[in-house]
Amino acid sequence: MTTFVEIAVNVPQVTDVFHYHLSVELEGRVHPGHLVEVPFGSRQVQGVVLRFIERPAVSETRPVTALVDPLAVLTPAQLELAAHLAHNSLSPLAVWIGLMLPSGLSQQVDTLYSLAERPGRRLVKPLTPIQERLIRLLQKRGSLRSRQLTLALPHVEWQNAARSLVRRGLLTTQSVLPPPGVGPKTVRMVRLADSPEAVKTQFPRLGRAGSTALRRRQAALSFLLQESDAVEVTWVAAQTGATRQDLLKLAELGLVEVSESRAWRDPVGVLDPDIAQALSIPPGLTRDQQACWQDIQRGMEAVEREAPAPPYLLHGVTGSGKTEIYLRAVNLVVTRGKQAIVLVPEIALTPQAVQRFASRFPGRVGLVHSQLSPGERYDTWLRARAGELDVVVGPRSAIFTPLPRIGLIVMDECHDDSYYQSDPPFYHTREVAIAYTRLTGAFLLLGSATPDIVDVYQASQDKWHYLRLPARILAHRQVVQTQSQRLGLVPRFQPLEGQAETMDLPPVKVVDMRRELKAGNRSIFSHALQTSLAKVLGQGQQAILFLNRRGLATYVFCRDCGAALRCPRCDLPLTYHGVLRDDGAERLVCHHCGYQRQMAAVCPACGSQRIRQFGTGTERVEAEVLARFPGVRTLRWDFETTRKKGAHALILSHFAARRAEVLVGTQMLAKGLDLPLVTLVGVVLADVGLNLPDYTAPERTFQVLAQVAGRAGRSPLGGEVILQTFQPDHYVIQAAARHDYGSFYRQELEQRRRLAYPPFTRLVRLEYRHSDPIMAEAAARAMGERIQGWLEAEDRRATQLIGPVPCFYARLGGLYRWQIVLRGPNPASLLHGRTWHDWRVELDPPSLL
Repeated sequence: MTTFVEIAVNVPQVTDVFHYHLSVELEGRVHPGHLVEVPFGSRQVQGVVLRFIERPAVSETRPVTALVDPLAVLTPAQLELAAHLAHNSLSPLAVWIGLMLPSGLSQQVDTLYSLAERPGRRLVKPLTPIQERLIRLLQKRGSLRSRQLTLALPHVEWQNAARSLVRRGLLTTQSVLPPPGVGPKTVRMVRLADSPEAVKTQFPRLGRAGSTALRRRQAALSFLLQESDAVEVTWVAAQTGATRQDLLKLAELGLVEVSESRAWRDPVGVLDPDIAQALSIPPGLTRDQQACWQDIQRGMEAVEREAPAPPYLLHGVTGSGKTEIYLRAVNLVVTRGKQAIVLVPEIALTPQAVQRFASRFPGRVGLVHSQLSPGERYDTWLRARAGELDVVVGPRSAIFTPLPRIGLIVMDECHDDSYYQSDPPFYHTREVAIAYTRLTGAFLLLGSATPDIVDVYQASQDKWHYLRLPARILAHRQVVQTQSQRLGLVPRFQPLEGQAETMDLPPVKVVDMRRELKAGNRSIFSHALQTSLAKVLGQGQQAILFLNRRGLATYVFCRDCGAALRCPRCDLPLTYHGVLRDDGAERLVCHHCGYQRQMAAVCPACGSQRIRQFGTGTERVEAEVLARFPGVRTLRWDFETTRKKGAHALILSHFAARRAEVLVGTQMLAKGLDLPLVTLVGVVLADVGLNLPDYTAPERTFQVLAQVAGRAGRSPLGGEVILQTFQPDHYVIQAAARHDYGSFYRQELEQRRRLAYPPFTRLVRLEYRHSDPIMAEAAARAMGERIQGWLEAEDRRATQLIGPVPCFYARLGGLYRWQIVLRGPNPASLLHGRTWHDWRVELDPPSLL
């Protein structure tokens, strides 16, 4: 009997599923979750089997042609999750399935462009500049796929030019399905093939007497005589100097055996044994921690009895011991034979998190994030799929790791914006985690010092379980006393309970920069910050200077006509970065698309030479520190300095090892870092982002200020925070200075209620992009009229249509942006069953910019 299957094909913009049948060769080998190859039109494409079906929807089906991987690439729970997300996000199912597969394994059909063989043909119509670039590129490199052309011609719309060349017969195209770009890693191993006694008798006959080849081969055998098992060929070569030809000769003589062996690429690496030993011992819990843990434990035990549990929100101030609660929750599920996913907001925090969990669960922790090599991600995915890992740690992409026995999802710093995927398919990791735990019966634990207003409101309505950790835990008494003696200090801690010591959150001094200007201080540092920084440096301690802007100057403008130098593709002000290349020229950079140009000598609008830089960024902050404190060692932690793999961990390790006294950075600094010698945090400009026309701007500003303030005073040294601002009376600044989340929550919630924003309504944002501003506006207005018609036809009086209007950032990457916002109790329900090929649709977006 023929077996029929339903398959989601990996083809962009295809939203339907399709029915196929299994060939005789694949009967019994293909099951739901398998990655296969199937014919789709005239092309071969990949797809994932969703389910078996009794009767196909078409009279004649085509066969599944190949099985890409003998094991299922998705678990049954992942298939359910993908279907749930596709329905709720209005995105194609195949897009969600693609997120769950490791980079390189899943492949989309591509188009191969080649030069046509038409020697000597005269061109009737001249080529455009883009067409000429395409021809030269293909002449130089040979045939290229679409993705290769996009990489070779960044920010160039080459597709129309290529189609024109195909029509004119100058290019040919062919559909191709690239093979998987990643696979298992193997290494060559060598071992003795005979007894040690027999091998030793062959030493004189391994080469010409006195030759270097003889010495190398004897050394290789002597080395292998000391090994009880096979050794990597590269290791033998490194230890003895033996070449590949030497080992092949020994194999010909029957003295050694060379074989291939599977090697795992493990990004966790080897931990420092002293640190691992210290972190492996669970500390005692305080009374507050114990109360929270008992509550969580009861919830986890209820889930074990198949009783559903709501999400648990752990609201603890910075340094209150949330991580120890996470570790105990993970330990509980692991001892019961299940697995856990631990999510952190940034790659920068992953090394610290991995170190803590790997020390507590040695050999059982996997690491997932985008800066790993495809091979490292693939091997972690394989081990997770096989059930060989108990814990997976990583940012938002780790939620899609195929753990077969998932029992717990932990989401640290759950308020953070980086948990939101801002490119299609749009999703918030928190919502994915909620859906996933409901489907699997797992337990969801969310933690933050500054949780989202919507999350706390959910808890206040008894939809979530809410727990508090109000006290900062400095350390345990013995550790505090050791640190104090080493530093020669009388510590300012207070006994908490048991062996735990505590210290209040650091005092925050708000400096009114308007008064500084009136007093004649034109520096970016207030007198108070300069004084405190000098004191900290004089005492051999460390400081963090925070500014959520990169570069030396925020923008460059003409003092005569006021024109600002902007990115030609984004219309955003260019940021001045000084000399970035070996040519010695000062450069301007667009932080959205990466466009660069040299610093202008004259104004392009009026020809004036009075071009000046204005504002400040992290590079200027670093330069000011070096100018005011000659000889001080600084590190900068922002996007520019962390592009390379491993840069986050390297900068953090240098600072923790006291190779620098001052760390300057952007919001990366605000997230979970534990640096005991930091006694001063200076917020250079607290107003950044506060006045953006977005309903979440006050909340995001409060969160980042409260988080960065928590980096100070995490040791017996104590600490202070200096917060510089031009709006000292703003309720966000005041609440952050008092570490007063409750006050901020009440005021901001009332603002949201008054303006009818979440949590009192829900939002859907639709965005249209086009390179032609007239086309962008026309399409947006036409869609607005269609949606207004749907609202009237369905009598949706509770749903409000806002727009269409240009986005705040009206042009990005050469594309003009228009948006429509729907606000109401359930605006997404209006859009189900409709197609949105050219629109970006976001449900409950965290920003409307």
